Amino acid sequence: MQAMLLERIAPIESSPLALRDWPEPRPAAGEVRLRVSCCAICRTDLHVIEGDLPEPTLPLIPGHQIVGVVEEEGPGCTRGLAGRRVGVAWLRGTCGRCEFCAGGRENLCEASRFTGYHHHGGFAGTAVVPEDWAYELPEGFADEAVAPLLCAGLIGYRALQRAEVPPGGSLGIFGFGSSAHLVIQIALHRGCRVFVVSRGGSHQESAKAMGAHWVGSDPARIPERLDGAIVFAPVGEAVPPALEALKKGGTLVLAGITMTATPPLDYERHLFHERTLRSVTANTREDGRELLALAAEIPLRPRTTLYPLAEANRALLEMKQGSINGTGVLTVTG
Repeated sequence: MQAMLLERIAPIESSPLALRDWPEPRPAAGEVRLRVSCCAICRTDLHVIEGDLPEPTLPLIPGHQIVGVVEEEGPGCTRGLAGRRVGVAWLRGTCGRCEFCAGGRENLCEASRFTGYHHHGGFAGTAVVPEDWAYELPEGFADEAVAPLLCAGLIGYRALQRAEVPPGGSLGIFGFGSSAHLVIQIALHRGCRVFVVSRGGSHQESAKAMGAHWVGSDPARIPERLDGAIVFAPVGEAVPPALEALKKGGTLVLAGITMTATPPLDYERHLFHERTLRSVTANTREDGRELLALAAEIPLRPRTTLYPLAEANRALLEMKQGSINGTGVLTVTG
């Protein structure tokens, strides 16, 4: 099979991914192999490629928003997934025994393993995953439309849940990339008023077109106090003004896997009156099942830009530059 292989940690501007012939993996016990049709790209892929996360074992096939059809089951598989379309997300394994796994917070497991980081991912013709971590996907979505739900959608959904915005309440979104353009659809479906802070002109126009109640670059000009807010931009400087924009008792959620340094917070201005500051770490499988069911109900309509697998470097660079509205998706031919 062909795969886009990461052979060196380097800025995406230097095109560190190389198209290579790579042996097709065989599923081990409890694993399934899927024929990949597409894989959405994500800022976390950039963090792996550029070394913002602890350096992975190289060479590595990145990619963790994978859609494909199961073509082989390893020994001991019981779900009967052969021939079915499934998705693979970032979190692909935990210990199953610790306090977090037993308490419904498997996303915090110390033994967590991740797709396209600890194990080869979906920038390739085939991929393997433990069958227990393969998501059955709703009908009515083309492969390229369901792929962004598997990370952008999942992280956005978990962040929105942790923001605890009541139905009909007010939500602030800081940064309007892949996750945000899905979260706004869920929030509007719940009757919320959505206020978007973004510096990008095209992203501002996209937010307006999708129904945001207010869009601007200066959070101080948001016209009302917020019940909750989510910072998607990996920029620590966004945190203090986002906290200031909250109502008493409001909640701010930080949704990035990494973030630049946060400036000092002033207790009176930023945290007093029971404002809450939270982060998001991956997602649970229950989050995934809930989000996929909700996506079919609404229905969610991801905005996508398609790229051939061989153009993964260009796709990731354009995402880094902020020139993709919605989500970039790599299409795979085998």
